[in-house]
Order: sequence, then structure tokens, then C-alpha cells
Amino acid sequence: AGTSVVTTEDGRPSLTRVGAITEQISELRRSAVEVILVSSGAVGMGKRLLGKHTRMGMSFAELHKEENSKDDCAMQDSYHDAYGIGRSMSTGSFRSLLLSQEPTHTEKKKHYDSACAAAGQFEMMNLYNSLFNQVDVTASQILVTQADFSDEKRLENLSYAVERLLSLGIVPIINENDAVSANLGYTADDVFSDNDSLAALCARSFGAEVLLLLTDVEGVFDSSPKENKNAKLLPVYQQGKDSVLIGAKSKGGRGGMSSKIDAATAAVAPGTNCSACVVASGSDLNSIRGVLGRDSKFKSPGTLFATPGSDLEKQAIADLASGCLSVESVSEEARNKAVAARAEARKLCAMPFEVRKNILNTIADALLDRKEELMAENAIDVEAAEKNGVANVLRTRLKLTEAKLATLAAGLRHIASKPDPLGVVKSRRELSDGLELSQVTVSIGVLMIIFESRPDSMPQISALALASGNGLLLKGGKEASHSNAAIHGVIGDAIEKGSEGQIKRDIVALITSRAEVADMLNLDDVIDLVVPRGSNALVSYIKANSRIPVLGHADGVCHVYIDKSAAAEDASKVVLDAKTDYPSACNAMETLLLHQYTVGNGVASNILMALRAAGVKCVGGPSAMKMGLCDVAAKELKCEYGDLTCLVETVKDIEEAIDWIHKYGSGHTESIVCSDESGAGEEFLQRVDAACVFKNASTRFSDGFRFGLGAEVGIATGRIHARGPVGVEGLLTTKYQLRSRGVNYVAEYAGDTPQKTYTHKEIS
Repeated sequence: AGTSVVTTEDGRPSLTRVGAITEQISELRRSAVEVILVSSGAVGMGKRLLGKHTRMGMSFAELHKEENSKDDCAMQDSYHDAYGIGRSMSTGSFRSLLLSQEPTHTEKKKHYDSACAAAGQFEMMNLYNSLFNQVDVTASQILVTQADFSDEKRLENLSYAVERLLSLGIVPIINENDAVSANLGYTADDVFSDNDSLAALCARSFGAEVLLLLTDVEGVFDSSPKENKNAKLLPVYQQGKDSVLIGAKSKGGRGGMSSKIDAATAAVAPGTNCSACVVASGSDLNSIRGVLGRDSKFKSPGTLFATPGSDLEKQAIADLASGCLSVESVSEEARNKAVAARAEARKLCAMPFEVRKNILNTIADALLDRKEELMAENAIDVEAAEKNGVANVLRTRLKLTEAKLATLAAGLRHIASKPDPLGVVKSRRELSDGLELSQVTVSIGVLMIIFESRPDSMPQISALALASGNGLLLKGGKEASHSNAAIHGVIGDAIEKGSEGQIKRDIVALITSRAEVADMLNLDDVIDLVVPRGSNALVSYIKANSRIPVLGHADGVCHVYIDKSAAAEDASKVVLDAKTDYPSACNAMETLLLHQYTVGNGVASNILMALRAAGVKCVGGPSAMKMGLCDVAAKELKCEYGDLTCLVETVKDIEEAIDWIHKYGSGHTESIVCSDESGAGEEFLQRVDAACVFKNASTRFSDGFRFGLGAEVGIATGRIHARGPVGVEGLLTTKYQLRSRGVNYVAEYAGDTPQKTYTHKEIS
């Protein structure tokens, strides 16, 4: 933090900015991040103190000086006259000698800065100590000079002191000892010449991974933003390529943007742990959080310097070239697109249902007509995923096939064939004679769907959103970027064609910026519902960090329970389908529960043989291992494998099976296999608490298309609004409409003798 950040223009400490710095450092410390603070400002604060004390004594000193100067002149004249010594002789002896030894202006400046530093260091550390105490952080001051870095032994001692302080959770505050060094006339050969180069030297010497340089502007611009209103911020500084016109330095410091560029370049030079340096605004009170914090909702513009040739630099340059890295944050992009999507959605809701049907059928046709184009773009993503070692589960979800596209098209046509879901009257009630209340279905507004490696989910989600009159924001994973862009283009063309230009493609927007998902999860004023589709980690993160309501599930730990009444052939068919039809799907079986009776009658062995013949790895629970059903014990009893692996466990009865499911299940889909005559089936259906509960059916039936919904935006395991596969109805809400014959007002119904009375009659 330089002088322009920690002090105001008149040299006073900026309590707001310094307070924000200490607060953000305390947050990093609580996250177990080791922090070194390199701070200037002592000279600036000291100048104010010395100036204050000079002014306090000025009136008496100046008066005394003026009186003495008159007497001195008179005495000097008498002395010369009495002894016959000329003025020139006097001047040429003592006075000229004194004048010849008087320091130059530059030397006076150095001495003055030394005094300022001595006075200001105490005030600066007093301030830091007070503020850090407020957030329960201990700080320690270390004053350094060039000799401390150029002398090997002194550097060794300094490094030990810093490491020891960090190990104890103490924040070292490092500053140049200007009282000794006196702001020497630095050259390019000096070890450091200002706070920026000192910070870079500390980063390299003490093994820091990241350096953050705070300044009085948002980062490095191509020209001075204070002198040129059209100056552009450089998100990434490319050494040897970017040209920067340097403006004037700040009033209080001796560095400037030129020194920051030099310092940042030196900090990330090959050969040290410091791989990244960011130049950001110290006036932004969240800049440290935005750059170094874990909460990505704080976004601060800045300029990144990365080690030349590193993966970080390559990725940053690639993002910059593709337009993904821009000054406009992903939240700004999402906000603008959400507003546009809402506007188009409101237009669509006001149009006849035929317009929505035409759009859906046009999209279905386009998916098949342009399938070669879609599959060619998808092949690029699949090839890249294989090269990058993407998990097999994700690669399976990523791949598009003709069969998948045909299923998608059929689902869209099914949705289009259903009645209009909007404006459906859910209830009617007469409140009073001539006053009728209706509850009708309406769209939710703007939905945001975040999905990983599932390009086939985009047409499904788009169709459901359009059918229900919702605007839509889509954020796909980078591993499917080519597929997503191609499908989005097809859908956009079909929307405009199917509506004959009445609805713009803006109603379905694709967010392409590479940024943290958390950046969009704060837009609760323009986005109404988030539906995550992807890994357990993605869904759990969104649920934990979103300010927007979330619809979805975090786990797909589905069970199949084999009752003692089940036939071996029937049980094997259901279990095999549930596990092997699509192992990476969220509705695939992950745990097989066997009634202990099936171990003795051969049903269990038949099922396990069928699974192993299909390539399924069976790991055992505690009881299954004791009975010798499996060779390898399960590492955990609740796991969504997403591949050809499943947990096998035995239970003594249906009671124990249900208890197991409630303890280790995720509330997604649970199934029982039993004889048609057994009462266990109905008991299981009634007692198991899950979104979907089946009898003698594979868990793979838990799907919007198979349920006759046409498609689904996801499977919800929550208990509010929607549960299970979410189709069009899950994307609706309601509003009340009150119709009055004549005029009604509440005062007519009040008082001891009301003019009107409530009837509250239900109307069929």
C-alpha cells in the first residue's frame, strides 16, 4: 500500500482506506492465509506533524529573529568601523566558510525527509496497531534499508524474523527506514527505490505466491486515466507488447505507475514462488477481497502480471484474445442479459399460445436439420476433453449422438402438444356478492440454469422455459463451450423464425464469460430462480452461496431394495437396468440393498453375478462383507459413484431397509423389487421419504421425458415448490386476480353495522 492509498492529500492517514485494509487482512488471516503488509506513508504523515509544530512556534521565533537581525547589523557596522576591518574581509573569512558548508537544497530535502520519517513512523504504527487490535490481529513492524537485502547475513536474519512472525500468526508490516536512508537518490542499480520495488523485493525474498500492489487508480491503463478520459484498463499486462503512457506521480509518493510496472514485472520474473502480481485500486474498499479472498462476489478491476511463459499467463492471454476477459464483469453481462430476457418473456406471455407452440416445433425441427453442424462442434469438445483427461463420467455426459438429438426433438414436440400452462385457474372464490377472487398460473420470470458437461440439457431447458413463458440465462461448463455455442445459435435462430420476428433471441441468453459462478448468484434483483445441473460439488456450492432461490438436488444416491419375495430374474433385470443403462445419470442405482433371506435362496448371487458380468464393481457394506458377498469393502456408505461401481449391503427386513435409505440416501429416487402380491411394495411406497418412490421399476424411470413431461430442467429433492423431475409446471407460480362488479372498498365491510358482508364461497 503506497502513500497515495494510506494517506490523504494533506498527509493525514486515510482512516477509511487503512481500516478497510486491516479488516480485509484479518479475513485472510482467519482463512489461514499468511499476509505480509508493505506500507509506506510515514514520511507523508511526518511532514504534517513537523509542519504543525513549525507553525505552532513560528510567531515567537520569527519575532525574535527580526529583533536580533537589527541588533546584529548595528553591532557589525560598529565593529568594522572601530577596528578598520572591511566587510569583505569578514565575509571572506568566517562567514564565507560557514556558507560554503551550508548543505544544498537536495541535502536539506534528505535531512527533512529523515525527520519526517522519524516522526511519522510512530504515528503510522500507532494507527495500524489500533486498527488491527479491533479485529484481533497482532502486527509487528520491521524497518529495512537496502543493506538488509544486499548483505547475505542481514537478509538471512530478516527472512528468519519474517518467517517466525508468520508462523505465529503475526502480520509483519514492512517499511523502509527512511529516518536512516533519508530517501536517497535512487538509481536503476539500487536494490529498491520506492514502496513498490520494496514490495516486489519482499515477495521474491520471502517466498510470497501473490503480490498485490494498491494504487490510486483501478490498474494499469494504456495512458493516464487522470489525463485521458478514454484511457483503457489493461486486464493483463503483456511484457514487451503493451505500451503505456505514464502520467504524473501522486502528490505524496515517490513511485508512480512506472515504478509499479517495473516492480510487478520484477516480482513475477522466473525463479521465485511469486507467479502473479495484481495492480488494483486502493480506493476500492473490497480490492483485497476481490483479488485474494475466497468469496468471489467481490470483483475489483485490476491488471494481472504473470510469470512469462507460465500456464497462468497463457490462460490469461487466451481469455483476453477470446474476449472472455474484459473489464465488464460476468455479473454485469448477466444483469444486462437478464433484463433483456425478462422484457422478451413478458412480450411472449402476452401473445397467443400458438406462438410458443410454433417456436417449440421450430426448435425441434432445427435440432434434426442441423444435426451434422451440432455434432461437429460437439466432436471438438469431446476431443479436447479426452486430451485434457476429463473424467469418463463427464465425457459420457458431454457427447451428443443422433439418438440423443432425436429424443430431444420428440420431447420438444411433446411439450408443444400439451395445453397452455399459463392462465390456468387453480381456484375461484366469491369473497362477497360481486367480488370474485381467482388464482391463476403465471411464469416465474427469469431462470438461470448452470450446468456442466451436459449440452443436451440446453434444448430441454430452453423448451420448458419458453413453454412456461420464462426468460432464460444459461451458464454452461467450459468443457462444452463449442457445443453450447452451436446449440444456442440453433435455438436463437428457431425462436426468431418460429415467432416470425416478434420475439428476439435475447429471451434465451448464453453467458460465455469465464468467471466465478458466485459472481452471478448475487443478482437476486433480476434473476428469480437458479437451477443447477451438474456435479455434487457444483450443486452444493450454489446452494450454499446463492441469494437466489435454488431448485435442484446435490446428490443422486439411489437405492434398489430386493425384498425376500422377489423373483431372481425380475430382480436382476431391474437392478441391471438401474445400474448399467446410464451409470453417470443422477437416477442410476448406487446402492443395492438385499434382504438377508435372498442370500440363502440364491436371488442375491444371481443379481451379483449379473452385475459383475456387466462390468460392475461391487463393494461391500459391513454386513455384506461378513457374509462374503464382496471382496472389497466400501470406503463410505453414502456415495454417488457415477460409474460402474455400486455398494452392496444386506438388511434383515424392510424396516431396516427404510432406515438405511433415510440415513444414507439423498431423497432422490428409491425402488423396491417384490412380488406383486406382497404388501411390502405398498408399505415401501408409503413410508419412504423421497422425491420418487417406485415399486418393481428401475430408478431410471425418474426422468421428465419418461414421466410424460416432455423434458425436465432437473430433478428437485427439496420440499418447497417442486419435487422430483421438474417440467413446465415446476416453472410456474401463481398470482391472484380480484374482479369487482362495481366498486368495492374495505370500509364497507367494517364497523358495527357494515354495508357489505363476506361470503367466502368456493366457485367450481
